Amino acid sequence: MGLSSIKGESPKIKWVDFNTGLAQAQQSGKLAVIDCYTDWCGWCKVMDKKTFSDPKIIERINEKYIAIKFNPEKPGKYFAGSKDSLSGRQLLMALSNNKPSGYPTFFFFVPQDAKLFQLPGYQDANQFGATMNNIEKYQAQLITKN
Repeated sequence: MGLSSIKGESPKIKWVDFNTGLAQAQQSGKLAVIDCYTDWCGWCKVMDKKTFSDPKIIERINEKYIAIKFNPEKPGKYFAGSKDSLSGRQLLMALSNNKPSGYPTFFFFVPQDAKLFQLPGYQDANQFGATMNNIEKYQAQLITKN
């Protein structure tokens, strides 16, 4: 019996890093949600504390998404090993089409057509659930077309 079952620890979102998550989304065909945050962002902390701790959001993300945490201010290389490896800041600029929108910002990657949706700002659990509904409907339309 694991420690978590004794303590009754609540489930958490299974976050992965950007390089790992993008590859998993492309291989699995699952949607990816990219939480673009910084350590100093107050609304990012509220998002973690309220929205990303909501049991329905946790269950839905863990079931239907690859969850990626991305802090563009942390040192690291993205797409490392390729000749075009990027810093966190360069990756943020690429994801946002050179129009970053503050923190938190969420990017939803739809692997079926390699489309990326950018959504700036804090969302409570109901708003985030509605956002996920729209992304999932978009993906379902792509899958039924093919």
